[in-house]
Amino acid sequence: MVIPRLRHTAALVAFALALPAQAQLPGALKTQVSSSVNSAWRALEGIYKDLHAHPELAFQETRTAGKLAAEMRKLGFTVTEKVGKTGVVAIYKNGAGPTVMVRTELDGLPMEEKSGLPYASRAKATSEGRESFTAHSCGHDIHMTSWLATARTLVNMKSQWSGTLMFVAQPAEETVSGAKAMLADGLFTRFAKPDYAFALHSWPLAHGTIGYNVGAVSSNSDAIEIVFKGRGGHGSAPDKAVDPIAIAARFVTDVQTVVSREKDPKEFGVVTIGAINGGTVGNIIPDSVQVRGTIRSYSPAVRAKLLDGVKRIALASAAMANAPAPQVELIPGGTAIVNSEALVTQLEPVFKDAFGDANAQRMPAMTASEDFSQFVDQGVPSVFFFTGVYDAKDVAEAAREGGKPIAFNHSPFYAPVPEPSIKTAAQAMSLAVLNVLKR
Repeated sequence: MVIPRLRHTAALVAFALALPAQAQLPGALKTQVSSSVNSAWRALEGIYKDLHAHPELAFQETRTAGKLAAEMRKLGFTVTEKVGKTGVVAIYKNGAGPTVMVRTELDGLPMEEKSGLPYASRAKATSEGRESFTAHSCGHDIHMTSWLATARTLVNMKSQWSGTLMFVAQPAEETVSGAKAMLADGLFTRFAKPDYAFALHSWPLAHGTIGYNVGAVSSNSDAIEIVFKGRGGHGSAPDKAVDPIAIAARFVTDVQTVVSREKDPKEFGVVTIGAINGGTVGNIIPDSVQVRGTIRSYSPAVRAKLLDGVKRIALASAAMANAPAPQVELIPGGTAIVNSEALVTQLEPVFKDAFGDANAQRMPAMTASEDFSQFVDQGVPSVFFFTGVYDAKDVAEAAREGGKPIAFNHSPFYAPVPEPSIKTAAQAMSLAVLNVLKR
């Protein structure tokens, strides 16, 4: 998951309450789901700790993919590996009915874990030519384990549903490129285009809770890559040079007026500059400076305005210094995930019935981006929801003014509590699938 500036935990748990009148799944099904997940916990815990300790980076997830593929074959799925380079597609046919896709992610992050857990990752990998530690600091190990638990539960309960399960293990979510790679490799043509799709994400909420919403639940993501060009020279004679550092500095300041003065203040939009690279020593004016950043938004209209504004101000910043036009690349990333309102409305009472009104609530869209949207954008009715991973007391303390914060996704200290977090995630996903496959 690609995450911009973090919001305060209190905002993340500010849910809107609404309970539409819909039929609920029979109590016997909920009991069976819970029993199946609980009975497999010892094995699931071992798988989770192994995945946590051995993360792999985008398109390098060969060990991880192989492990998931082997587990799915044990359950009776027909498994195809190396879809979209390192992705896995597992199919289980159980009579006539809809095809339901359940997606998990495979990759970790190029960062060092500092959680202090006994099974913490010490793995290393090469990313962009540099060796780095790797860590599952976004919770993909939670997702994979609950994905396996869901598959096991649904196979155990195959007498209760009819249709086709399409379990997809996607590579390279962190680089927002794995979903596109799987689609390009024929995910929806070699196999099937699903009738429904579901995905979940761990979030710093209390374990045992489920969060969801209608409409956009993640942000559009676009990368900024700009090279400002100047004319190098001696730092003591700036009049003999054209200083690209000054141009870049002006751009970094002025580009924020697109957010504060051009965008509707009621609409979400963020422009963040995360890297400025240029120069070697203090007394040399370089001939170029690279600026890198990210743009986030929910609506297509705001996205278009921000993209136009960033490019326009980059060109204007250079023109003001009588410098050559900069090289401006605005690279599309993930689009916003838009949940199906009809499917959320159908699923909401199932979650509330299973976990209680207080533990299954609507929540604001996250400002992070996620490439599950690539599948949704193919016209597949989908629901992307969130599952809590922390003790409720710690979440409450973090929400209190001046309270001790808890580690957010992508933090080196991110340390989800495996039980009951994985159990809740697997139960929620199993119920979601049964809700559209039930006989």
